[in-house]
Amino acid sequence: MNNIKKFFSIRDLENLSGIKAHTIRIWEKRYNLLSPERTDTNIRTYSLESLQRLLNITMLYHNGYKISKIAKIKDQDIPLMVKEIVAKNSVKNHAVNAFKLAMINFDQTLFISTYNGLLTERSFREIFADVFIPLLNELGLLWQTDTISPAHEHFITGLIKQKIQTNTEKLQHIAPSKKDKVFVPFLPENEIHEIGLLYINYEIILRGYKSIYLGQTIPLENLKDVMKYYDNLHFVSYFTVIPSKERIKGYIQEFDAMAREYNDTSKLWILGRQVQYLEKGQLPDCVRRFTSLDAIIEEL
Repeated sequence: MNNIKKFFSIRDLENLSGIKAHTIRIWEKRYNLLSPERTDTNIRTYSLESLQRLLNITMLYHNGYKISKIAKIKDQDIPLMVKEIVAKNSVKNHAVNAFKLAMINFDQTLFISTYNGLLTERSFREIFADVFIPLLNELGLLWQTDTISPAHEHFITGLIKQKIQTNTEKLQHIAPSKKDKVFVPFLPENEIHEIGLLYINYEIILRGYKSIYLGQTIPLENLKDVMKYYDNLHFVSYFTVIPSKERIKGYIQEFDAMAREYNDTSKLWILGRQVQYLEKGQLPDCVRRFTSLDAIIEEL
């Protein structure tokens, strides 16, 4: 069964392009830039091709082209002009839009060329902070409004993960230089949202610490196996969806009890959406709650 979203509402187009629905209608009527279809109830719908065209038009528009001029450009020339812009301009807004276009088109080549263009001006850390994080935040909104499909999300996040892992691997041939802490990044059982944790792992290794990366969906009881091998362990986890609001306090208590039994020097650093349900003053001494990715990175 094909789950790829093929038809979009005008609100979807507004969410993806940043162009107000009212403006999109004007562009349709005055310049014939888009050709919507209509449902039986007379509601506009737009094809994937229309969305791709609007994203291309938006990029030209944000790069100084007037709509009246864009309307005169041949259809086959617009994507070529967009790729030229991506090659020449690597500032945040252009890159985010180019990555969104790559996502909608499932275009790995455009993703890589945009990323490589950014690398000529910025470090990987700057790209992640200035481009990938805003893009990921926007994907969350697009997901909530049903503007993009699961396939789109998995495609773009998979490519971002590849870049984090590639840059992490470049550091791993250097032996850890700091011995005061050993970090263990992991996600709770049934938690699969891994990008934030992968990036924390990169920052840990960059700073010269040993990292034992366990990854997704790790049962809590499995952590005791690591506790038996090292002192001063710092477990790091990202609670995006799991544990649930009802389960999170019990989860923390279970970790505290396990640490007391197997390794009383173990710590747990946590961040993510679910930590809002924890009161800072009620946490065990071995647990620290962080409210942002920047905050936990600064503590490394």
